[in-house]
Amino acid sequence: MKLQSTKASSLFLIGIALCFVPGFSPAIALLTGLFFSMFGIKTTTYTKHTSSVLQASIVLMGFGMNLSMVVEASKSGFGFTAMSVIATISIGLLLGKLLKVEKGTAILIAAGTAICGGSAIAAVAPVINAKNKQVLFAMAVVFVLNSLALLLFPIIGHFFAMSQETFGFWSAIAIHDTSSVVGASAAYGEKALEIATTVKLTRALWIIPVSIVFALFTKNAESGKIKIPWFIGVFVLAIVIAHLLPQWHEGFTYLNWLGKKGMIIALLFIGSSISVSEIKETGSNAFIMGILLWIFIGTTSLYLLQF
Repeated sequence: MKLQSTKASSLFLIGIALCFVPGFSPAIALLTGLFFSMFGIKTTTYTKHTSSVLQASIVLMGFGMNLSMVVEASKSGFGFTAMSVIATISIGLLLGKLLKVEKGTAILIAAGTAICGGSAIAAVAPVINAKNKQVLFAMAVVFVLNSLALLLFPIIGHFFAMSQETFGFWSAIAIHDTSSVVGASAAYGEKALEIATTVKLTRALWIIPVSIVFALFTKNAESGKIKIPWFIGVFVLAIVIAHLLPQWHEGFTYLNWLGKKGMIIALLFIGSSISVSEIKETGSNAFIMGILLWIFIGTTSLYLLQF
């Protein structure tokens, strides 16, 4: 049964307000949206802006990128980072094809695993015109595996007697979201946290070329025209502005925070637009693909770094 539009809008406003409350995570927002959907709490008043909110959030998060740190880190690890990103996306797409996962879902899971989890998924989703259900399943895979990584990675690191430096590199490469990378590496040690944060920032910049490549393939397939998504250019501009105007750091920090909150709001909207039938339709293959891809990047990077 669908709630009246006025009541649904009021509940959505409460949901949006909760997105600004500390501890209301992206995963909780997604589940709240699904709860809304299951009980017929739907309205297009806000959800029609989902794509715009996602794109604006990516732009605002650009103000939180430390360009100097990224450039410095890239000098030593660019080759390894490039190889791992390209290999992960390629194998992800292959797994998606073998497991018959919807192309959009496979692309999002591959991009999220290769780069920086939810942020990469949010950036690539509008570029490939992904459906809300595809974004939801890609995000769900990332959230589940991130939770496992927080528990398992420090244990595995100690089991193999990994150095702080090695663990920092490994966690940045094999864990999806930056927040989970920070959590796992902080549990391992201060040096691991420092390295992991820097390396993950470097990987985050791969959002730009990966989004552009997918945009070219998507647009060429549909209209034969090359069209670079506007928000990727503005994202780059935001990074450059933050670098050139360090005296405005406090304001940029707030904009970055606002971008993260916008991402949470978008996930609330996405969850609310998914039906139970769409969840059943997608099946378990998307999760299997995500798990296999995660195991691949985790074990391969562990072997290359440790042995």
